[in-house]
Amino acid sequence: MFKTTLRSFAITAALMTGATAVYAANPMVGGAAMFEDKNIVENAVNSKDHTTLVAAVKAAGLVETLSGTGPFTVFAPTNEAFAKLPAGTVDTLLKPENKAQLTKVLTCHVVAANAMSDAIGKMIADDGGTHDVKTVGGCVLKAKAADGKITLTDENGGVSTVTIADVKQSNGVIHVVDAVILPKM
Repeated sequence: MFKTTLRSFAITAALMTGATAVYAANPMVGGAAMFEDKNIVENAVNSKDHTTLVAAVKAAGLVETLSGTGPFTVFAPTNEAFAKLPAGTVDTLLKPENKAQLTKVLTCHVVAANAMSDAIGKMIADDGGTHDVKTVGGCVLKAKAADGKITLTDENGGVSTVTIADVKQSNGVIHVVDAVILPKM
């Protein structure tokens, strides 16, 4: 009996290890595993590099939306990206009276599609080197490819580079970016 139980445990452990390997293709973000069967919000809350983004999504009331079925492509700025903004910008945006402005900024990081980097790269090539990306927030970003990286230029001329691409989610994909995309205001 004990040998059978031990053997069952070993088989179960091997199967569990195999199940975890399914997720190995997804890159780690902010020191955390990103699971394809979890949605954008469920994964983002585990990234130590995205605590500002998560706080902003909560303050804007976008948790339910980004937990929805999607599909969504989110260009997710890191804490360092938010820190590049002028002093006090994040604190100002997080105030309840600035919820509309915060929502506009955040939704300019979201596309209503599941756009993996190879598809974005193909669109860039098909469009002669620059592809217009229309966001949920109404912004139009200029996507370009250089040195194997995708860059996004916002309506103010700010450039954001995708630093971690193709983080698959149950409701879309996250591409980590190094700058906050800002709408023309």
